[in-house]
Amino acid sequence: MNETKKLYLFANWKMYLGLEASYVLAKNIKEELANLNNGITMAVFPSTLALASVAAELKSTTIKVGAQNVYWVPEGGYTGEVSAEMFAATGAEYALIGHSERRHQCHETNHEVRQKIEAALTAGLTPVICIGETASEREAGSTAEVIETQLRSALGALAWRDGLPLLIAYEPVWAISRGVNKPGGHCSAVEAGKMHAVVEKIARELTGIAPAVLYGGSVRPETIAEYLATPHIAGVLVGAAATKFSSWSEITAAAVEAWR
Repeated sequence: MNETKKLYLFANWKMYLGLEASYVLAKNIKEELANLNNGITMAVFPSTLALASVAAELKSTTIKVGAQNVYWVPEGGYTGEVSAEMFAATGAEYALIGHSERRHQCHETNHEVRQKIEAALTAGLTPVICIGETASEREAGSTAEVIETQLRSALGALAWRDGLPLLIAYEPVWAISRGVNKPGGHCSAVEAGKMHAVVEKIARELTGIAPAVLYGGSVRPETIAEYLATPHIAGVLVGAAATKFSSWSEITAAAVEAWR
C-alpha cells in the first residue's frame, strides 16, 4: 500500500437510481466494500431523493456520501433547490460542483460554480470541483485556456477552509460524449496525466495548496489500473459504471490491487 499518497474512489450515481435501488446498492457496498485499505477514500453521490437513506445506511462505515449539486443560498424562496447546509445536515460530506453535465446541459456558468464552491465550504462540505473541455474546445486548440479559466474562476482569491482537502476532477467532456470506442473518444492515461499536472500547477499557484486531481472520463474496470499507475492521477470519479454493484466492485478491486 502507498503510504505517502491518498486514493479517491468516487461514484456519481447521477439520475439513474431511485430510492429503493439506491438503498440496495448502498447496502451491497456496505456489506462487501466497507473494509478498504488505509489511505483509500470511497464516496458515493446518490440522488437528492436518496441521499438521506444512503447516508443512514453507510453511517457506521468509512464510506462517505456526497451531494451531486448544491445551491449557493442557505435558505429562501428557491423552489426546487437544495442548499449546501441542508445536504450537510442530512449526512453529506462532499459535493460535486460544476460537473460537466451541469455546465453543458444546465448551462451553469463559471460564476455560479464559484458561488457553489463558496457555499459548500461555508457549510463544511468538501467541494469536488469539476473541470474539463468539450470536443469543440479541444479541436480549436483552446484546452489549456479553458482549463485555466475554469480554475481561476473557481479558486482565485478563495479562502480555503482549514482541514479540507482540495479535490479537483478533470473530466474531458469529449471523451465522455464520444465514448471510448469511437474515433477520438479515448483519453489515454498518458494524456490525462499530462492534463492533471497542468491542473496541479495552476491550482497550487492560486491557493498554495497541493490538490488531489481525480480523473473522470468513462473509467472502466479494465482501464482503471492504468490510470492509477499514472503520475498526477489521485483517483477517479466514475459515473454510469458505478451504478451497478458488479462493475463498481470490479473497479474497486482493480483499484485496490493497483494501489498495493
